[in-house]
Amino acid sequence: MTQQQSQERALPSAAADVSARAVERHGIDPVPDAERHGSPRSLFWPWAASGLSLLCIAYGVYLMGLGLSPWQAIASGALGYVLSFLLVGLISIAGARTGAPTMAIGRASFGRQGNKLPTLFSYVSNVGWETVLVALSSLGGAAILARVAPGVFARADARTPTTTAQALCFAVTAVVVVVVGIYGHALIMRVQKYLTAAITALTVVYLVLMADRIDLSALGHGRAGGLGTFVGGVVFAMTLLGLGWVNCGADYSRYLPRTSSGRAITGWTTLGGVLPPLVLLVFGVVLNAGDPKLAGAAAADPVGALAAELPTWFLVPYLLTAIGGFASGAIMDIYSSGMSMLALGIPIRRHLAVLVDGVLMAVGGWYVLFVSPSFFATFQAFLAVIGVAMSAWSAVFLVEQWRRRHTGFDLVRVAALGRPAVFSLVVGTAVGLGLITSADPHIATVVGFLLTDGAARGPLGAMNLGVVVALPVTGVLYACTASLGARRHTSGGDR
Repeated sequence: MTQQQSQERALPSAAADVSARAVERHGIDPVPDAERHGSPRSLFWPWAASGLSLLCIAYGVYLMGLGLSPWQAIASGALGYVLSFLLVGLISIAGARTGAPTMAIGRASFGRQGNKLPTLFSYVSNVGWETVLVALSSLGGAAILARVAPGVFARADARTPTTTAQALCFAVTAVVVVVVGIYGHALIMRVQKYLTAAITALTVVYLVLMADRIDLSALGHGRAGGLGTFVGGVVFAMTLLGLGWVNCGADYSRYLPRTSSGRAITGWTTLGGVLPPLVLLVFGVVLNAGDPKLAGAAAADPVGALAAELPTWFLVPYLLTAIGGFASGAIMDIYSSGMSMLALGIPIRRHLAVLVDGVLMAVGGWYVLFVSPSFFATFQAFLAVIGVAMSAWSAVFLVEQWRRRHTGFDLVRVAALGRPAVFSLVVGTAVGLGLITSADPHIATVVGFLLTDGAARGPLGAMNLGVVVALPVTGVLYACTASLGARRHTSGGDR
C-alpha cells in the first residue's frame, strides 16, 4: 500500500464526525484525493437502507398482479433486481475514479450543453421517486394513526384517516428527508447505516407477527403466466429497483479512494441494493399467495393494507418502520436530485437546491395524495417512461466508461455538445417508448407507437420490452457514432 493510499484510508474518525455534523461543502466539483476515505464495503449500508421499505413487500403483490405464478414472481423479481442493480454498481465505479457525482461525469460524453437533456430526465426521476416515497409514507402512516387514535385522526366511520393525519405524516417525513439531504454525504452515509440496523430489526418483528398469514403450500398454486408475461415481470422489477437508481450510483462512491477495487464497488453496491428488497419481495409473494385479497388493497395503499392485521401494540413501531424505510430512499433521491440540478447549470448552492426539491416534492405529493385517481396506474406509467430514458442513458454512460478505461475521464476539457451521445440517447429513448404500453390513459397516447393494436394488447405489449431494448440500441449506436467522431477528430475533421 502506498503512502497516499494509507493517508486516504486512515482519515481520523474525528474528521468524519465533524463532516457529518456540518453541511457538505462539495457540489458537483470533484472530491480531492486528500478527502477520500472508506472502503467499497461502506456502500452496502446506504443501498441496503434504500431497499428496506415495506413497499418492497407490495412489489411481490404487484408482480403477481401481472398474471405470474408465485414462483414466477420470485424468479422474475430476483432476475430484474440483480440485472438492474448491476448497472448501478458498474456506474458507481466512475464515482471513485473521478470524485464527481453521476450526472456531472455525464458531461464527458454528452458535453456541457448536451448533458442537460439526460440530467433533466435524472432530475425528474429523482423528484418523482422522492414524491412517491413520501406520499406513500403519508398514506400508510395516516391509516395507522387512524387505528391508534381514532378519535383524533379518523373520520366518522373510525376507519378512514383524516386529511390532517395524512398531512402530519407527510410533513414529518418531508422535513426529515430535507434536513438530512441538506447536510449531505457524510450524514447520509451515517444515517443510512443506523436506519438499516433499526429497520431490519423492526421488519423482522413484523415478519414474525405476520407468519401465521403465510401458507407455503400456496406457492405451488396459481396458473403460470406465459413467456411474455414473465419477461414483463423481469422488466417491471428492473424499473421498480435498479433503473430508478442508475443516475445516482457515483454520488455515493465519489468519496472512496481513487484506487478502490471496481469489482468490490460493483459487488457491495449490488448486494446492498438487492438483498433486502428481495427478501421482502419473497415475503410479499408468499403472503399474497395465501391471501389474494391483499393484492387489491395493497395496490391502493401498500403500508395501510399490510398493517390491517397487526396487533395494536405494534402499530407505532410499524409506523416508524414504514416512515424510516420510505425516508431512507427519499433521502438518497433528494440528495441526488440536488446534484442533478447543479449539473443542469443552475447557479445555486447544493443545500439550497435540496430546499427547492423539497418544495417540488410537496407539490407532487399533493397530486399523488389528493388528485391522482389511481396510484398504481400513475406509478407504473412513471416507472416505464423514466425506465426507458434511464436505460438509454446508462448505455451511453457505460460505453463511455469502457472507452476511457485506460485514459480516465477529463471533466475539465469537454465539448459544448456531444452529438453522438445526444443522438444515441434520443433515438434509443424513442425506440424504447415506442415498445412500451401504459395503463394510464394519458400516458398511453404517447407510448407504444411502434406496436400494432393487437401487439399492444397481447403478450408483446405486456413485456414492456422497450425498457430493455433501449439499452443495447443506444449502446451500439453510441459505440459506433462515438468511434466515427473520434476518427474524424484525429484526422483533423470537426467533431
